[in-house]
Amino acid sequence: MKPIVAIVGRPNVGKSTLFNRIIGRRKAIVADEPGVTRDLNFGDAEELGHAFTVVDTGGFEADTTDEILKQVRDQARLAIEDSDVIVFLMDGRVGPTPQDKDLVDMLRRSGKPVIYAVNKLDTDRLDAGAAEFYGLGIGQVLPVSAEHGRGLNELIDGIIEKLPPAEEEEAPGERVSVAIVGRPNAGKSSLLNRLIGRQRSIVSDVAGTTRDSIDTPFESDGRKYLFIDTAGIRKKNKISLTVESYCVMEAIKSIERCDAAVLVVDGHEGVKAQDEKIAGLIEDRKKCCVIVVNKWDLVEKDTHTAGHAEDFIRKTLPFLTYAPVIFTSALTGQRVKKVLDTIDEVVEKGRTRVSTSKLNDALEGIQGRYHPPAYKGKEVKFYYMTQTGVMPPTFVVFANIPEGVQDQYKRYLAAGLRETLGMENVPIKLIFRKRH
Repeated sequence: MKPIVAIVGRPNVGKSTLFNRIIGRRKAIVADEPGVTRDLNFGDAEELGHAFTVVDTGGFEADTTDEILKQVRDQARLAIEDSDVIVFLMDGRVGPTPQDKDLVDMLRRSGKPVIYAVNKLDTDRLDAGAAEFYGLGIGQVLPVSAEHGRGLNELIDGIIEKLPPAEEEEAPGERVSVAIVGRPNAGKSSLLNRLIGRQRSIVSDVAGTTRDSIDTPFESDGRKYLFIDTAGIRKKNKISLTVESYCVMEAIKSIERCDAAVLVVDGHEGVKAQDEKIAGLIEDRKKCCVIVVNKWDLVEKDTHTAGHAEDFIRKTLPFLTYAPVIFTSALTGQRVKKVLDTIDEVVEKGRTRVSTSKLNDALEGIQGRYHPPAYKGKEVKFYYMTQTGVMPPTFVVFANIPEGVQDQYKRYLAAGLRETLGMENVPIKLIFRKRH
């Protein structure tokens, strides 16, 4: 899994601008007013061969200063618990504040690696302003301008220096790794307990080899699983989760490591914005997925309720159309066994290898029904395709103009391959290359 680097600090110090600089694209909303980051933003970065996930903290929705400060503290605590490296960003135009001192003390006590950066120092002449931040009792301060990119290389070098050693990837084994993810109170813990408690034989509780996790291996009907339990399943100590979106930070760690993700949706409340974010994480990483609608026993139903509910999920999470949907009750055990059966099914399909001849027959048929649109007046042609990996099934398509393949056509091609190759329930990764 990739290490997590969290950017924390007071409102309006430039966290989102720095986030955009590091990941290399404008993803977070940036505006010159406090509290514009209404949710947790995340993106993957790779620098000098080191890959890591950057998290831009936010979520300021309260009106009073006291409440905002409380949320800033909560975010810092969450960053301390869930991150490998913390970038604490301060405002060089405003100077050090009592709130900065409060957060510095908290970060120092944590023992976590912290980089202290002073933002909005747009010219060399302003760099002297960083010196007053040494009064906070910190050893090194990096002057930066997130807006203009000044000091960015030094900041990234500092991040790389503090990253934990890369963990060796485990060879794919016979044990299937499963991450149960979802919003707080959707029933993740209840589902896990139902799966491994009454009907399952727990092998042991093993302290995870990966940071901040406790992994639970167990067996069922001769099949071996490893449930990945991050801080999201255990209750956080003394932290007020006023912003539910922080379940996204927890989900990142689980999803990185799993073979299959179980996205638990509260059947009583329906799909929420945080569910969409976590679903996007699963799709970004092309993981096999099973959507479990929990608390189905609490929903008033008729013969069409499940069908309508599934249609709504498909419309709300259009990028996970391949994921099977199961309606369960962790409380009563209704259809819980089907969750394991479905995990087995999607993982087996995710490990499928297809012969090159069969692939190219499929490509020819899909192209024949609907040709790729022209690009800048030129015809886009596909020559052949080959499979280069599994989990997810990964296919390289050789074309005359790879950059000319539109996103809509990529989705059409992926859907056609799923249908033709019998991979309806798994993600497919497509890579387009120029034929040499």
